[in-house]
Amino acid sequence: MDFELAIIGAGPAGYSAGIYAARAGIKAVIFDESGGGGLAMLSPNIENYAGFESISGTELMEKMKQHASKYVDIKFYEEVKKIDKLDDKFTIKTSKGEYTVGAIILSTGTEHRKLNAPGEAELQGMGVSYCATCDGFFFKEKRVAVIGGGNSALIDAIYLKQIGCQEVYVIHRRDQLRAEKTYEDEAREKQIQILFNKVVEKINGEQKVEYLDLKDTVNGENTKLKIDGVFISVGELPQNKLAKQLGVKLDSHGYIVTDKQQRTNIKGVYAAGDIVGGLCQIITACSEGALAALSSTEALGKKYPY
Repeated sequence: MDFELAIIGAGPAGYSAGIYAARAGIKAVIFDESGGGGLAMLSPNIENYAGFESISGTELMEKMKQHASKYVDIKFYEEVKKIDKLDDKFTIKTSKGEYTVGAIILSTGTEHRKLNAPGEAELQGMGVSYCATCDGFFFKEKRVAVIGGGNSALIDAIYLKQIGCQEVYVIHRRDQLRAEKTYEDEAREKQIQILFNKVVEKINGEQKVEYLDLKDTVNGENTKLKIDGVFISVGELPQNKLAKQLGVKLDSHGYIVTDKQQRTNIKGVYAAGDIVGGLCQIITACSEGALAALSSTEALGKKYPY
């Protein structure tokens, strides 16, 4: 075999799995279709990862990458296209080659969920964004709206206000936020305007975003909100294409179902990180990645003192 273990996805779970696999004597490889880091790269400020009082997602992921690189071969910009299982081996076909392994860890993560409002696709990159840390800089002293009501939406709104956006609105379809109260309190302290019971009917503009058509979910009233940019933060979608291809069991939301050892229903296939759903935190993903790597020793015929 080229490698014993293939880890698909170079985010917190994938990096952690690579480190633990190598230290358990497993010859592992990590594949990532981009430059690694996953959605964690987009976090402007992380304050709940043990050992770092405050660190940006980009910096934390760079540290993880450097650490993992000392132990495991990481193949960035090499997308896994297909996986075939034959007996106790897996053939992995990527955009650059073909590999044979004895076990797989799926740490493919999630992607941003789309709002699917008219004008969203047409104006993406012209005022429509899914990443406040990537694009917020371009909206200093401008009016912006964040769509969503969870922690990520409030964090984005606070960040946008911090970097100098003139007006920041949070638009939420329900009558109360899903975010933690500390984020809501901070948003109000920073004079972020929260618009409850509103949905975006259309994103309008010619060459750039100019205003939103909003509809009140209670009385049906239609209003317009003049803005320069809209940041969509309405959750994530599990990247489960390879899991489906392998026949891995998914839950009703499309996340991979695992047991406590990160095993899936397919022998030799494990999963970790955001792709398994639950409490999607970086520290959780790291622990799941480590556990998946150690669990893979059973499929590879290796011993590990649990």
